[in-house]
Amino acid sequence: MSSDSDDKLKVAKRPHGLGRGLSALLGDVSREEPVAPQTPSASTKAIQSIEVALIQPHPEQPRRHFDEGALAELADSIGKRGVIQPIIVRPHGGGFQIVAGERRWRAAQRAQLHRIPAIVRDFDEAETLEIALVENIQREDLNPIEEAEAYRKLIADFHHSQEALGRIVGKSRSHIANLIRLLDLPASVQRQVVEQKLSMGHARALIGAPDCETLAQTVEAKGLSVRDTEELVRRSKKGEGAAPRSRAPSAPSSGKDPDIAALEQHLADILGVKVEIGHGEGAGGTLSLRYSTLDQLDMLCQRLSGERI
Repeated sequence: MSSDSDDKLKVAKRPHGLGRGLSALLGDVSREEPVAPQTPSASTKAIQSIEVALIQPHPEQPRRHFDEGALAELADSIGKRGVIQPIIVRPHGGGFQIVAGERRWRAAQRAQLHRIPAIVRDFDEAETLEIALVENIQREDLNPIEEAEAYRKLIADFHHSQEALGRIVGKSRSHIANLIRLLDLPASVQRQVVEQKLSMGHARALIGAPDCETLAQTVEAKGLSVRDTEELVRRSKKGEGAAPRSRAPSAPSSGKDPDIAALEQHLADILGVKVEIGHGEGAGGTLSLRYSTLDQLDMLCQRLSGERI
């Protein structure tokens, strides 16, 4: 192969979709150089081909739930095309430990790959955990409970404020605060959220409700909407035993339409920024997204354009 071809193989663009917060933690990866496996003591930004068997996951990996269907699809894709984006590892105990990319590593094993592209970095324990948390959050690989636990751990272990976290992961402070509040729910209700039996909107409505676990079971069994759940909680707090109707009461004569307000909150939870909907009497209206920093705008543009984060 010519030297020109070799040079093309070695050139790697700055990874798209990581967000500036994670890029700042990782540093830019400037060159792609597939090489023979090196000893774990080597510290480099170059991409290496490492035996899958030499790599172990981090025991404090924030992501606990791996969707089997999505993992199978990724394994099928990797079997056909290989691992396109390298994982990040650090030297550890005679082998390597995953810093970011456990899902790709698991899928590569399923695809029966013997080697996987990886970037080896000398991160300490604190840096490893922080990057793993931020990487999962920015890629939206975590369910709401895992994401909330990640935020809480970043605050507790690394003393980040909610505003600082917002700048790192490109989400609003209110989004982070609302997620952390989910951890006040009973363990059984949190499990319903993890298993996607309840949405984040349902879970938020149940926070602080009396007999929360019983109400959560009712919501799941009857397939209640978020608005119905809010009405159920309201009646429960007032000591009214009757379950809400299948449709919530009509909107009040003044103030924002409850359906519009619920949709604004739903979009805000997904995008991590404040959302306002101006809906007129006709078919049209306006949708406004408010950001507070350029990093947040960058993250929002990536989400709207469909780029991986």
